[in-house]
Order: sequence, then structure tokens, then C-alpha cells
Amino acid sequence: MSDKPQMIHLPETMANWPWPRYINPHYEEVKAQSDAWFKEFKPFTETSQHAFDKCDFGRLASLAYPWASKEHLRTGCDLMNVFFVVDEYTDVESAPIVREMVDIVIDAMNYPHKPRPDGEILLGEVTRQFWERAIKTATPSSQKHFIEAFTDYLNSVVEQASDRDSDHVRTVESYLSNRKENIGARPSYVPAELGLNLPDEAFYHPVVTELSYYIAELIILDNDLASYNKEQATGDDRHNILTVVMQQFNTDLEGAIAWVVNYHEDVEIKFLDGMKRLPSFGPTVDKELEEYVLALAIWPRTNDCWNFESGRYFGSKGLEFQKTRYVPLLPKVKNDSTLKREQVVVPLVDL
Repeated sequence: MSDKPQMIHLPETMANWPWPRYINPHYEEVKAQSDAWFKEFKPFTETSQHAFDKCDFGRLASLAYPWASKEHLRTGCDLMNVFFVVDEYTDVESAPIVREMVDIVIDAMNYPHKPRPDGEILLGEVTRQFWERAIKTATPSSQKHFIEAFTDYLNSVVEQASDRDSDHVRTVESYLSNRKENIGARPSYVPAELGLNLPDEAFYHPVVTELSYYIAELIILDNDLASYNKEQATGDDRHNILTVVMQQFNTDLEGAIAWVVNYHEDVEIKFLDGMKRLPSFGPTVDKELEEYVLALAIWPRTNDCWNFESGRYFGSKGLEFQKTRYVPLLPKVKNDSTLKREQVVVPLVDL
């Protein structure tokens, strides 16, 4: 028997993506401000906060919004902190509790000037403060788009919790349909839109909607490839495209990865083709739409770079794995799922 650890091969899915890596020059400064604000809420234990910090969500925002002003980048950094605290808090709860949490977040977003009730879970006040600051520098159309997209995302988190409660593994089609909202891509496009005034006929045009969902799919595929190792180790891999493909097509991990690579290539082609089919709405709107579509197009590169540059999935060895493309399979660990809210365990990856 060999003592060598089993390895997972991470294919270079983004090798042919036409858009390079960018990062916002205000990254360090704005990330520090956002993180200091977030930590005031004491959302985690010291150990879990350390693991959360390793994820470097300010880097994710700075890669995603490389041309944003400091104010709009701050909205992006705050949003990433909000996303991932919602993620950590809801991941360990049953669907009815997740529904209660989600309703609090939706209420805080719709009434950002209303004081939150005493004793409420901190998600309400975190969301309220984030959105109250964001709307000061956001156009009315971008505010509307964010509230719609973030509400859809939150409702999909409840669906994910229902799947978890019943240990339900979806089909590929059903999984991607839920995950396209659940990955949080649509609300994540909005910080790039905060200064734009895209009219409904452009923003909701079928081709633009199609493009936004293709990007969401690329983010899902790359996120699931990167996160699978951590998720299989903690027993939280039922909500991952690799598990779904293995079960539906009765294949092994290698076969599932090959399926994802092929599907990824198909989606890339569809996105590039869709860009050619964008209608014209006149010079002013076309210029803004071009800016928005560019913001969509850099998201898959953003996501791929952050997967390796942060410590969320590969600990301190991300850049090494980005070169070698081989990651040792993590041993199974048991997290204490009885620890909730401020006591929730944010797993630290150490490969």
C-alpha cells in the first residue's frame, strides 16, 4: 500500500478566457476599513474569525471591481463580508431557522434607516449598516437590481437548507437552477453597476440576462472544483456539482471533473456568442451596457484567481497548487454542528 496521499487534479478551466486578472489599487486601504467595521459586530469566535480572515474577502471584491471608486469598492468589500457571514450562519441551521434569518436580512435591506429590534441576530444590523452606506453612492436603478437579486439569493439559501435537511442531492439541471441564485453572482454584479443608469429594457433584455447566468454558471463550476476538497472533508459536499455529476451519471471523481471541464467550455462559447448578439439601445445606454458586460466578463477570472490567492480552499498553498494543479485529498473531519451563530465553526484549511 502506498503512503502517498490521494491527489485531486484541478484542470486549468480558465486557460482560454480572454479577460486577464485586474485588481483595484485601493484594495489594502478599503479592505482594512471594511474588515474593521465588520469585526465590530464580533460575528465569530477568535479561532473562526482567524479562519474567516484567511479567506480575504476584500481581495475578492478588489479583483471583481478593479475600476471602482473607493466608495463603490467599500460597498463591494462590505457585501462580501455580508455574504459570507450569512453563508456561515445559515449553513448549520435547519430550513425553518434559515427562513427566519433570511427574513430578517430582507427586512433590514428594505428598511435600512429603521433601527433593528433588541436581541435580534446580528445579521439584521450588519445588513442594515451595509445597505444604508451603499445607497448613498448608488443609482436608483442599481439599488433596485440589488434588492431583487439579493432577495432571490436569500430565498435560494432556504432551498439549500431544505436539501440539507432531507439529505437531497439534486440533478445537474435542478442543481444549476438553484445554484445560479445560491452562488450569489447576481447581487455580486451590482457593485460594478452602482454608478450606471441602465434602463429596464437593457438590463432585463433576454440576451443580457442570459449572459449574466452564463457567468454565474462559470463561477459555480470553478467554485465547486476548488471547494470540493474542503467540502468532502467536512461532509458538506452534497451541494457541489462534482457530487451531483457523480451520482447522476454514476461516475467517479475523475469522470465528474472531466464532465465539468467540457460543460465549462460549452458555457464559455455560449457567453462569447451571446456578446455578439447584444442589441443596441442608443449610444449612451450602449456605453453603459458595454461597461456592465465587461464587469460580468471579468468575474470568472476574479473567482478563479481568488480561489488560489486566498486561504479559503487551499490554506497557504494556493499559489503553489495554481501552478501544479494537484491537491492532496483532505482527510475527513467532524465539525461540531451544534455550534451556531457567533459560536459557528469556520473551518481553517491547512494542506
